[in-house]
Amino acid sequence: MVEDGWELMYLNGGITVLKREGRTKVLNVSAEDKTAGVKNNITITNDKGRLSKEVIEKMVKDVDRYKAKDEEVKRKVEAKNSLENYAYNMRNTIKDEKFGGKFGSDDKEKIEKAVEEAIHWLEANQLVEVDEFEDKQKELEGICNPIIAKMYQGGAGGDVPIRDGMPSGGASNGASSRAGPKIEEVD
Repeated sequence: MVEDGWELMYLNGGITVLKREGRTKVLNVSAEDKTAGVKNNITITNDKGRLSKEVIEKMVKDVDRYKAKDEEVKRKVEAKNSLENYAYNMRNTIKDEKFGGKFGSDDKEKIEKAVEEAIHWLEANQLVEVDEFEDKQKELEGICNPIIAKMYQGGAGGDVPIRDGMPSGGASNGASSRAGPKIEEVD
């Protein structure tokens, strides 16, 4: 139940469909596309005997049946979009002047190749199942994430400024040779 006796039938993207059965067995259906701001209502009545109770029940069952299909399509679109977004974000990260220069040439080529392969795979495999999109994203993340982590940890060379033979942020008086925060255990 959503409110005032309305029941959520399905939610797909920005479209919400609600139904409410009145006391006189009148079926009210409201659909709203939140992205476009369009809302529409329809009332199904049996005032002239046009629709039998069986026909109305079949219509409601059809809505429930299509609800599962809509959910599956929604999951597939979300998985595809997730892979596509990750691939393009990685490609943009490599081309970004702030980060692109921090990658070693081998790492940069490895990510570029993996991203281009993922994009070509996406273009050729629009109708695959959710699991295949998720597997492809995990494969791409398995290549890119270790390289990105290495860059952030200072392993890509040139990304940690060196001052007086020590990485900046490290102690220059010889007390510590590690850059970064010091972690102490507290009881």
